[in-house]
Amino acid sequence: MMNSENWDDLRLFLAVARHRGLSPAARETGNSPATLGRRMMALEQRLARDLFHRHDRGYTLTAQGQTLLSDLTDLEPRLARILAPAKQDALPLVKVSAGSWTSLALLNNINNILGSPPDIRLRFFASEEKLSLTRREIVIGFRNERPTGGNLASRRLSKISFAPYGTENASPLWINVLAETPSARWLARHGADRFGCEVNTPRNSLDLAIQGHGIALLPTFIGDAFPVLERKDNIIEELSHDQWLVTHNDDRHLPGVRAAIERMCQALKTSRMD
Repeated sequence: MMNSENWDDLRLFLAVARHRGLSPAARETGNSPATLGRRMMALEQRLARDLFHRHDRGYTLTAQGQTLLSDLTDLEPRLARILAPAKQDALPLVKVSAGSWTSLALLNNINNILGSPPDIRLRFFASEEKLSLTRREIVIGFRNERPTGGNLASRRLSKISFAPYGTENASPLWINVLAETPSARWLARHGADRFGCEVNTPRNSLDLAIQGHGIALLPTFIGDAFPVLERKDNIIEELSHDQWLVTHNDDRHLPGVRAAIERMCQALKTSRMD
């Protein structure tokens, strides 16, 4: 893939080729004639091509140079657009992955996380799957266990506990979640003989529980936040776990990432669903 340094040499080549000399090309590019001369020689060596005839009157293109000029003329607009730096006023993008329940709590506090006025952009991936931090699929991830390896940094957050929730007159049947999560697997082992409705995302089990259509197995920070719901039994201790915020060591000191981390931690600590 062409990097910006290689493209810069080709951009200088275009200027020299079109102006047929170093001095007029120097005025266009802001480089000295001597610098342009060195860059053109380095470009010829890297490409293993003779691009110019050099003489007292200036530079003229060889056949190979003319071919390169023709090719670059077609590519120039697209390359310039692809390699153009981001606008200085663009807000830094922070990609965040979390499970359904943490995403719900974070989105409920989105104004506090974005800042006032907003100084970051957030892209949320609400998913029970773990997206990769090392491949930069995301920049910040919320996990139910501490990561190992991969040059990752982690911060332990609060303990997450689960309990059954329903309305006062809810159906006694469980709302089954067809997902690969620890709580869904627990429910499949212990509640399979009392299933009513089934959903394929955890978030929909909350919606049904609020409507009185059964008992949902929810994190306590979610279930306790809805006055219409009440705990139908004790906390299920085997599902309790620490929550971890994870990021790549190379990213965690970036201003936008650092701001997002601190604000999200504060949001989860102080209000959850308030």
